[in-house]
Amino acid sequence: MSELFMMTAIITRDRTKDFAAFYDRYGVPVNFITLGNGTAGYELLDYFGLDGTEKAVIFSVVTKKTWKKIKSGLEREMRIDIPGTGIAFIIPLASIGGLKALRFLTGEQEFEKGEESVLKDTKYELLIIIANQGYTEMIMDAARKMKAGGGTVIHAKGTGMESADKFLGVTLASEKEIIFIVVKKEQKNAIMGAVMEEAGLATKAKSVVFSLPVTETAGMRLLQQYEEEAEAADKDPS
Repeated sequence: MSELFMMTAIITRDRTKDFAAFYDRYGVPVNFITLGNGTAGYELLDYFGLDGTEKAVIFSVVTKKTWKKIKSGLEREMRIDIPGTGIAFIIPLASIGGLKALRFLTGEQEFEKGEESVLKDTKYELLIIIANQGYTEMIMDAARKMKAGGGTVIHAKGTGMESADKFLGVTLASEKEIIFIVVKKEQKNAIMGAVMEEAGLATKAKSVVFSLPVTETAGMRLLQQYEEEAEAADKDPS
């Protein structure tokens, strides 16, 4: 999917509604917003003209064409280049779980479907699962059946959820949980399939799942060792 990207914007929290309205004007109504805190020291905050560390993080799926327009708009309309406003960046998507989820996340954006991954030599991928609040265990149980490791959960609020009925045929709640799981590339399809089957749109979790390529990792060695020992034990039950 060489034309699709996850756009992330980190902005001052008081401008969240302004940015959500800006995205909507540019044809990106579906966003997932979570809260965060900056960690810069006071000297750096003063240097860049920042008035506090409370942040909002907005996740969206955009095409390359949409990003070019939004990037220009961020600079001209939202003045994102002015110190203290925020930062936005994009990361190429590797895959999206299902055509309905693809249509929902991209909305009215037009794009040509390319190769499944723009980075072919990656060993790991980051699964991002967006689900109704309260169904993390259902999702993780499905993922663990396919030997996924642990996940990290953040709480978010979805905007543009009214478009779900049009693209997904279901109604979605605005309160969301976003689960991040790093998985081996060869396990990705099985894990995504299990999540879609056991916690997907036909369930109460209403999960949408996609993945991002991971170029390098640190801290995965012990997990690999554990998996290898578990596989060896399965082959030799004695």
